[in-house]
Amino acid sequence: MNLKSQLGALCRHLALRHGRAVGLWRRLAAPTGVQWAEYLRHHGGLNAMGERCSVQTNVVITDPAYTRLGHNVSLSGCTLFGHDGVVNMLRNAYGGELDRVGRIDIRDNVFIGHQAIVMPGVTIGPDAVVAAGAVVTKDVPPGCVVGGVPAKVIARTRDLHATLAAQTEELPWRALVTGRTDPRAPASAELHAQRVRHFFGMASGA
Repeated sequence: MNLKSQLGALCRHLALRHGRAVGLWRRLAAPTGVQWAEYLRHHGGLNAMGERCSVQTNVVITDPAYTRLGHNVSLSGCTLFGHDGVVNMLRNAYGGELDRVGRIDIRDNVFIGHQAIVMPGVTIGPDAVVAAGAVVTKDVPPGCVVGGVPAKVIARTRDLHATLAAQTEELPWRALVTGRTDPRAPASAELHAQRVRHFFGMASGA
């Protein structure tokens, strides 16, 4: 293990155990979504977080105390708003006291895609998918896939699973995918090379 790896491991220990050296850990070791979720579980101020969660480091949670994550929740580069900042402008412009905050309750088995936005007062799932770029302004029903602005139901989660399972059966690299011991681990060099050859007919970087 080189010096950078040793420092990264030390910073990870300090971040997870004591909430210290977090910025250095992020620069040196690029925490995985599972590792960052574990950090947030202990030091992120969330109302609650279940098991087997993954939260990418570019996820924005504006009001963690109003945010609850169930089991097997994956957040990918999304933004969760627990408040509406327009109240400050409206108060200054028109007077009076205004307040708009709300909880975000993400139930079990939910995926929220990159650059999706979840507004205050929303419950998502369980067993739901929010597509990349969607803007969620109302509850997402259990077992549904939503997308668009504002987000609307576009499919059932079980149907999405069945479609992806059928497509996976046809992949040239199926054996490498199904043989992985940790499905959340990054693609192996062999898997990556096979994909590149399939897409472009050449090795990566050729």
